[in-house]
Amino acid sequence: MHKNFLSKASETSAVPFSTNPSAVPSPNREPLKVLVIGSKKGVTSTILTLYCLGFAEVSEWSPLSPASNPGEVMSILTRRIPIN
Repeated sequence: MHKNFLSKASETSAVPFSTNPSAVPSPNREPLKVLVIGSKKGVTSTILTLYCLGFAEVSEWSPLSPASNPGEVMSILTRRIPIN
């Protein structure tokens, strides 16, 4: 799945793969979705920046999909956050 976001083979070695722990249901959590829409380069850059900041693994994002505007793509990240 990393190849959907990365254009250079050298970039794939820097991005570790991990399973998605947020996919496991928990009674005191609710899903939160983060959606990124823009050019392929912009969405890819944002996903990689969020990875570098420790926000989310690249593998947690959905594959790039066409968006409603021509030339735009989108990707979504779903997290399960605690609810009080």
